[in-house]
Amino acid sequence: MPMNEIQKNLFKNAMHGNWEQVLRIYEQNHEAHTAKITRSGDTAIHIAISDGQEAVVRQLVNMIVSENASEALGIRNEQGKTPLHLAASSGNVAMCRCIAEQDPKLIGVRDKDDETPFFLAVRHGRKEIFLCLHKLCENGDGSRYCRRKDGETILHSAIAGEYFDLAFQIIYLYEKLVNSVNEEGFSPLHLLASKPSAFRSGNHIRGFHQFLYHCIIVDKLEQQSNTHTLSEGLQYNEAHAKYPENYQTCVGFALFLRNLTRMLLGYSNHRNDHDNQISDAENPTEQKAQGTQFFPSNYLTCFLGLKLLSKSMLVILGLGSREIVKIREKKEKHTWSVQIMEELLARTSMYEYEANGRSPHHLTSMERDHGETTPYSIVDGNVINFRHDSFIEPMVHDDHHDPTSKPRHSPSKVGFHENGVIRSDVSDGKGKKEMEKKETPILIAAKKGVVEMVQRVLEVLPIAIHDTNTEKKNVVLLAVEHRQPHVYNFLLGLKIMKETIFRQTDMDGNSALHLAAKLGDHRAWLIPGAALQMQWEIKWYQFVKKSMPPHFFVRYNKENQSPKEVFSHSHENLVEEGSRWLTKTSESCSVVAALIATVAFATSATIPGGVQQESGIPTLEGQSAFSIFAITSLVALSFSVTSVVMFLAILTSRYQEKDFGTDLPRKLLLGLTSLFLSIASMLVSFCAGHFFVLKDKLKYAAFPVYAVSCLPVTLFAMAQFPLYFDLVRAMFNKVPRRSST
Repeated sequence: MPMNEIQKNLFKNAMHGNWEQVLRIYEQNHEAHTAKITRSGDTAIHIAISDGQEAVVRQLVNMIVSENASEALGIRNEQGKTPLHLAASSGNVAMCRCIAEQDPKLIGVRDKDDETPFFLAVRHGRKEIFLCLHKLCENGDGSRYCRRKDGETILHSAIAGEYFDLAFQIIYLYEKLVNSVNEEGFSPLHLLASKPSAFRSGNHIRGFHQFLYHCIIVDKLEQQSNTHTLSEGLQYNEAHAKYPENYQTCVGFALFLRNLTRMLLGYSNHRNDHDNQISDAENPTEQKAQGTQFFPSNYLTCFLGLKLLSKSMLVILGLGSREIVKIREKKEKHTWSVQIMEELLARTSMYEYEANGRSPHHLTSMERDHGETTPYSIVDGNVINFRHDSFIEPMVHDDHHDPTSKPRHSPSKVGFHENGVIRSDVSDGKGKKEMEKKETPILIAAKKGVVEMVQRVLEVLPIAIHDTNTEKKNVVLLAVEHRQPHVYNFLLGLKIMKETIFRQTDMDGNSALHLAAKLGDHRAWLIPGAALQMQWEIKWYQFVKKSMPPHFFVRYNKENQSPKEVFSHSHENLVEEGSRWLTKTSESCSVVAALIATVAFATSATIPGGVQQESGIPTLEGQSAFSIFAITSLVALSFSVTSVVMFLAILTSRYQEKDFGTDLPRKLLLGLTSLFLSIASMLVSFCAGHFFVLKDKLKYAAFPVYAVSCLPVTLFAMAQFPLYFDLVRAMFNKVPRRSST
C-alpha cells in the first residue's frame, strides 16, 4: 500500500475513533509505524495518547517493538514532542511506563521548549509519572533531564505550580536542586517566598469554614521512592474512586472497628510482626520517615480513630463533601508549604542562602545536561559568582572548600556579598559593566507577607535580618511599605537588634514612618471604598508611629520631607476619591432616609381605629398591636431624622485628610445604623397597623403577606450590610488587615 494511502487511512480511522482498524493497518504495514498523519506531525500513537486510549497505545507500542522502536517512538511533531512527552503530560502512568520501558533514552529527549518528558511530568504535577520515569532513568538518576536552558529546574517548576507533594519527593531524590538558580537568579526558596497564598497567613478563612479548617487533620508528606508501593496505592484509589466520600468514611470506620477489636482482644500475627521488625531494622530511615516509631501500635490506632471520627463529623455536619474537599486541599497546601520550607532551609547553609540572591547566569549545554546548578564559590565569607554572558568558566565547587583560599579567576569577574544580597561586576566584552542585586528570600517573604518564612529564616539564619535590596530596604522597611501587619508585628516582638533594624533608612533616607506615610500603586487593604481605604491608611501610619518611642524615626529624608508631608502629598488623590465616594453614598442614603422620615411622620400622626368622641381616647388602646404601632412609628421617625442629619453633616464636611481617620467614618456608621433601625421600625409599624384589617379573616395568613410586602425594602438594607460591617470592623480594629490573594 502506498505511503500516502496509509496516512489517509490512519488519519481517517484515528479521527473517527476506529482504533481496531488502526491496529490492523499497523499490523499489516510496517511503514505505518513512522507515518505522520496530521499537519502538526503527529503519528497514530500521538493521537491515541491524546485520546486517552491506554489499551490501544500498549498494542501499538508492542507492534513496533520488533522493528526499530527507537525510531518509531522517537518521532516528534512540530512542537518537538515525542509520544512520551504527551503521555507524561496526560498523567497516565501505564502509557508512560509502556513507552519508556522500550527505550529509556526517550526520557531525555527535549522538545522545542527544551523540556524533557521528565520535566513535563513535573510541570503538570504528575507525581506518579515523575517517580515512574525516575525509576526508569539510567542508574535511577535523572539529573541530566531536570533543567531547561533558561535555568528552570523541576524543583522550580513544582513549587511554581504549588505541587508541594511532588516538590517534597524531588528534594529527597535530587537534593542538589535545592540551591539551584535560574537565569533570573531565583532559587526554589525565592519562588516559595513569592507565594503568600500557599501559607496560612496569606488566606482569610471565616465563619464555619474556619471551624472546619481546624477540625481537618492533614498528614505530613513522606518520601515515596518505592514505585511498587505507589502502584498498589494507585490501584486502591482507582478501585474506590467510584464511591462517594461518605461511603469511603463508612468503609474506613468499619476497618477501624476491626483493627480496634483485634487490638483489644490481643490478636496479632507474630510472623508479620517479626517480619516488620526485620524490615524496620534493615530500613531505619524508612521507619523514621513514617513518623510513628515513637508511639505504640495502640496509640496509633487511637489516633487514626480520632482522625476518622473527625472526618465523619465533617461529612455529617459540614457543608457537603465538596466543600470539605476544598478546605482540605487548602489546609494541605498550607501544611505542606511549611514542610517544604523547612526542607529547603535544612539543606541550605548560610553561604548557600546568601548565594540564592546572586547574579543570574546563562547555562551551558554541559551544565544543563549534567544538572550543574551551583557555579559559585566562597571566599572570605563572600559568595563569588562568575558570569560572562552565556559562557561560564569552569570552576571547582567543593562542599568543604576552604573559606581562606583565593579565587582562581580574574578579579574583573569577582562578585561580592553586601548586606545579604549578591552584586557582581561583569564585563560583557564591550567594556560595559553590569551590576545586579537580587532580593533574598526573607526580603521577598517580608514584602509578600509570608510571616512563616520570615520567622523560620531568622531562626535558622539570624544574620539574614541585615539583608537589604537595591534600595537598601530591609525586612522592616519592606513590611511597612507593602502594608504587612503580620510581619511587622512579628518583627516588633524580636529582642535582638531591634533598634538597629527599625532605625534603618533606605537609599533616599526614608525611615519606616516615611514608607508608612507613602501610598503605593496597589491597594493593600481588604476593604471597599476609597474613604475606608483612606481610614486604614491613617490607622497604619498611626500604628507604625506609636509602635516606637517618640522621635525614634528620622524626621526628614534626603528630599527634606517629614513623614507628615509625605503622607499629605501621596494621599491627595485618595482623599479626592474618598470625598467623591462619601458624597455619592451620603446622597443616596439621605434620599432613602428622607422618604422614611416622611412616611414615619405621617404614620405617627395617624391613629388606627380613630378615637372615642366623648373622651378622645384611642378606640384600640390596650391591644398589643396598637402599642407596637405607636412605639415603632415614633422610633422610625426619630431614627430617620437622625440618619438625615448625619448624612447632611457628611455632605457639608471639609473633607480634610484627618477627618477620614475618625470623624467621617463615625458619622457614616451612625447614619447607616440609624437608617437600618428606621427601616426596621417602619416595617414593624406598618405590619402592626395593618394587622387590625386582617385579624378576623386572614389572621394566620397575614404574616406571610407582610413578609413578601417588606421584601424589597429588606433587600436594600441587606445590600448595604457589607458596607456596614466593613465600617464596624474598621472602627474597632487598631491594626488594618492585609488583603490576600
